[in-house]
Amino acid sequence: MSGKPCAKGRMTHLKRAADIFLTLLFVLFFCLCAFALFSAASARSGDGTAEVFGYKLFVVTSSSMEKSDATDVSGYKIKDIPVRSLVFVSSVPEDENEAEEWYSSLDVGDVLTFRYVYASQQTITHRIVDIAVAENGGYIITLAGDNVPQGEAATQVIDTSLHDSPNYVLGKVTGVSRTLGLLITALRSPWGLVFIVIVPCVLIIIFEAVKAVGALASARRIRQTSAAVQANRQNSVAVDNLNDRDEDAPS
Repeated sequence: MSGKPCAKGRMTHLKRAADIFLTLLFVLFFCLCAFALFSAASARSGDGTAEVFGYKLFVVTSSSMEKSDATDVSGYKIKDIPVRSLVFVSSVPEDENEAEEWYSSLDVGDVLTFRYVYASQQTITHRIVDIAVAENGGYIITLAGDNVPQGEAATQVIDTSLHDSPNYVLGKVTGVSRTLGLLITALRSPWGLVFIVIVPCVLIIIFEAVKAVGALASARRIRQTSAAVQANRQNSVAVDNLNDRDEDAPS
């Protein structure tokens, strides 16, 4: 007899734990989707890139910064950037003195996002392989990808003293998220929006509706059981009273 209540109690605890886990999972999912949607629809900075909380956001579309045995990145903060990753870029300060101080803090191994002209101007994210002070002030920064395919230019060189140059640094990569990058990439397509946002929302609504119906049914059963118990008690009292009257009646 004692085993059944214990088993029932364990099932109740497991159900509560599952509900908490699912709730946390839904909250995490919605937070990720909300951030991705916010990033996709956020205000644009002067160069047309999305900017959130002071950081420029870029989705990397090239494999040039993916892991490669040819490049030792063990001592660097940013190890590799898989294709379709979202990179968080700390912008170069607009003030000249602050910008000079910002450039002086850069080192070999840091990853920069920059604008560079080949046949047309492109936005590139590569690693600093050399940095030197220019004769006329500023810095000469040489950059290269960790995994540059054959046929592409090996390095890019930016002279920060040339203020009117089409080749210039946008900022330094401080963080990478493959998950958010994939979400934003998917949300930019109609089908991605349907399967990542609309379908889960419908499933969550159905799930919560089923839970609500189950709770209402459970409450109804409890009320019916309570009413039945109360009716049985009243019937029992009525029978007892009738028996008492029969006993008190003269023979």
